[in-house]
Amino acid sequence: MENKEIKKHQIKVNLPGGIVSIGDLLQILTILEESAVENVRFGTRQQLYFSVDEDKLEDIEHGFFISDTEFEIDADKQPNIISSYVTEDIFNNSNWLREGVYRDVLDAFDYTPRLKINLADNSQTLIPFFTGNLNFISSEIGNYWYLYIRFPRTNIIYCWSSLIYSEDIGTLSKLVEDAIFSNKDLFYDQINIDGLLLENKVKLTGSIFYQPLSAPLKLPDFQLPYYEGFNKYNDKYWLGIYRRNELFSVSFLKDLCAICAKTRIGQLYTTPWKSIIIKGVETGDKKLWNAVLDKNRINVRHASNELNWQSEDLCEYGLNLKRELINEFNKVDLRTFKLCFAIKTNPKSGLFGSVIIRKCANNDLEDECKFDILHTTDFNPNSKNFTLYKDNLDRASLAEALVKLCDNYYQLQTLSESASADNYYETELVTEIEYVIAHQCSHCLTIYDETWGDEANGVPPGTPSQI
Repeated sequence: MENKEIKKHQIKVNLPGGIVSIGDLLQILTILEESAVENVRFGTRQQLYFSVDEDKLEDIEHGFFISDTEFEIDADKQPNIISSYVTEDIFNNSNWLREGVYRDVLDAFDYTPRLKINLADNSQTLIPFFTGNLNFISSEIGNYWYLYIRFPRTNIIYCWSSLIYSEDIGTLSKLVEDAIFSNKDLFYDQINIDGLLLENKVKLTGSIFYQPLSAPLKLPDFQLPYYEGFNKYNDKYWLGIYRRNELFSVSFLKDLCAICAKTRIGQLYTTPWKSIIIKGVETGDKKLWNAVLDKNRINVRHASNELNWQSEDLCEYGLNLKRELINEFNKVDLRTFKLCFAIKTNPKSGLFGSVIIRKCANNDLEDECKFDILHTTDFNPNSKNFTLYKDNLDRASLAEALVKLCDNYYQLQTLSESASADNYYETELVTEIEYVIAHQCSHCLTIYDETWGDEANGVPPGTPSQI
């Protein structure tokens, strides 16, 4: 008899904020183990994925119902809320954004969002700032956040005219989401999108306390921190684990949970780089963790030029292309410091990268695929302004073009640093400059800064200049 291929289903479990308690994770893993699921993955929005055979799907559904675990089957209609909670203490030290604040904000969501929501500390560079639809970024004022709205299916970004209080984030997010989904004809059309109109609609429907903007948002220069291996912070260690094939075995994660329970570590963190981080490892307990890594043959300390990549979730094509390009990079020992790369096979995937390898839409045959290479205009992955570098390249030509692009980037860096050094020696002064895009009228010589708008003439902050 001919064997029929068993149908599989993709299950997604959101981990709000990229945080999961060890007890909850162990409960999920036990259900998966009983349903013959061997591996899980973590996604670019800090969620958990796994595939299950159709004949085991009912067992998963029953187990998740009993454990009160929310999940989606073959769908992603409810995006995970991502946060920079994982970076606290190990990659940055915020003035006020601590564990309690993150917890309060996440707990205030009494509904399941349909829009992508990002909660990001303004001083870190591990978590992307603008890949969400509602991007809340901490300000210098305690418990107040900037809000940047990226309208669905567009790269149009609108800066809310005032700061948002932490306790109002959940309520405001619901109001904004309702306004957008009830007015799709306005807020899904790139030509008609009006951020001020949306803001005014929301302000009419809810009681939210607003704090006037006291200064424009200033973000750090991008530099992806090394997020793998054992690393010391304060008087403890954190452990970052990355998997080249993106797969974490259920048995390995259960071993991690056992050590966490034994050493009184209460939670585990996921990152947008499809990795996990465990904080609070005591010096005397490192041997326990090393034993688990040995048992499961887990390698750490991969090269930086392998860690600074993003590919779409559950996309073997993108993952294989990533491996191929990394191998080519290694042959020439390519420097990629301060750069990160993204492979897009789906135009709607909101990946994070300073260099984008984009599959052309008009070719489905793998051997005949063509690609475009784009980069952000300043090579800052948080930017949404892209420059086309090369188009319609075949797969075999990608690596060479990317190597040349990286070389061009470092030439520009060298020229910029040389110019800065010359300026330093001429003036003997060091000045920190924040660059903003401004427009000067050729008639009256008035300078317009889109960050602040022109309140006297009814132009709100965030309105782009028409150049």
